[in-house]
Amino acid sequence: MRKLSSSLALVLLAIAALFVGPASAQSLNVDIVGGVKTATPIAVVPFAQQGGAPLSTDIADVMRNDFNRSGKFRSLAKSDIVEFPSQGSDIKFATWRLLKQDYITVGRISDAGGGMLKVQYELWDVNKQQSLLAQAFTVPAGDLRGVAHQIADQIYEKITGVRGAFWTRIAYITAVGLGNNTTYSLIVADSDGYNPQVVARSKESLLSPAWSPDGRKIAYVSFESGNSNIYIQDITTGSRQLVSSHKGINGAPAFSPDGRKLALSLSFVGNPEIYVLDLASRQETRLTNNLAIDTEPTWAPDGQSIYFTSDRSGRPQIYQIPATGGTATRITFQGQNNLKASVSYDGKQIAMVQGNGNVYRIAILDNGLGGQVRYVSPGPLDDAVSFAPNASMLLYSSTEGSRGVLYSVSNDGMVRQRLALADGNVQEPAWGPYRQR
Repeated sequence: MRKLSSSLALVLLAIAALFVGPASAQSLNVDIVGGVKTATPIAVVPFAQQGGAPLSTDIADVMRNDFNRSGKFRSLAKSDIVEFPSQGSDIKFATWRLLKQDYITVGRISDAGGGMLKVQYELWDVNKQQSLLAQAFTVPAGDLRGVAHQIADQIYEKITGVRGAFWTRIAYITAVGLGNNTTYSLIVADSDGYNPQVVARSKESLLSPAWSPDGRKIAYVSFESGNSNIYIQDITTGSRQLVSSHKGINGAPAFSPDGRKLALSLSFVGNPEIYVLDLASRQETRLTNNLAIDTEPTWAPDGQSIYFTSDRSGRPQIYQIPATGGTATRITFQGQNNLKASVSYDGKQIAMVQGNGNVYRIAILDNGLGGQVRYVSPGPLDDAVSFAPNASMLLYSSTEGSRGVLYSVSNDGMVRQRLALADGNVQEPAWGPYRQR
């Protein structure tokens, strides 16, 4: 039987099957698949470097990849760029109109002293020959990727009106080794899979990473004590706190929008139920009371209700319940199985894993009863989905043969970015919140 998701598989006592084969904490291999013909064309000219040693990061390349994977933009290939202006006064707009570009970004990099670089960029509307953005950053030489993501975010927001989410982070789980020699790692990386950093490592399974709303902490499940316990780890200081260690299942943590509470699935009363844990007082409030398996809670953006997975109807479906308790309402009706909900920032969309027969795909439901469902992944074994903070992209895991890989997919499903380890598995993705600007 195909696993339903990490926490539901935990409930079904299939933990040993969650990670198949070796994985490691090396950098992910990144490939972009697909494209959108109707996406907005934009040219990102290589930034001119004014003196100094050659730089290890090509800012324009990073930005082009950001735009291409968003599904909203189609970047002009570097090989098709025929002129190399570094400031607005150098742009020959007729050239870029012939190349059918709507926007052009130019920039330059200079030495600011003390190991710092000055990065300047300009965004221009090609057809109107109008300057839209112009800004300068002074940053450490080793942070050019971060600057590239921030510039891409600003351009994305200027053109679309929606805040960009390229300068964000993702979390995921890897495993390296076989059998009893397996080592599990919780990894945090840039949204495009670069700059991976190990947050936690264990000889026992790690599951269900969940970000705090300020992006400083991650809650996760660890089996290092022999039981499934929930920890919160500060990813800046490395300190961690044990927050739930009941007998039985402690699973599927999810931070409330204000960061003060965790929704959990606990089974110390017998079968798994949804609880809310107040992190300050450590008081637990039980929300569900049902003979079914209730797991995988996730908060509505307003913090007033919680979505969760339950098989109380005979098969796993998504339900919604007030965060203070009350009657649960079934949300999903299309598809044999629906589980592992992720809610968009505005609450208007619910992403989930939908199973029909032996095929599991990522689906998006327009929130509300009777909403339309559309697929954004091909299957057949897709799992564990997480929205970007602006809902323009999603991150999900997939099984390809005996390997686990990640995909970042645009909201319309037209562009996918494959994130894979060279020699192992990667699973359990969680997209982090916005960073402080």
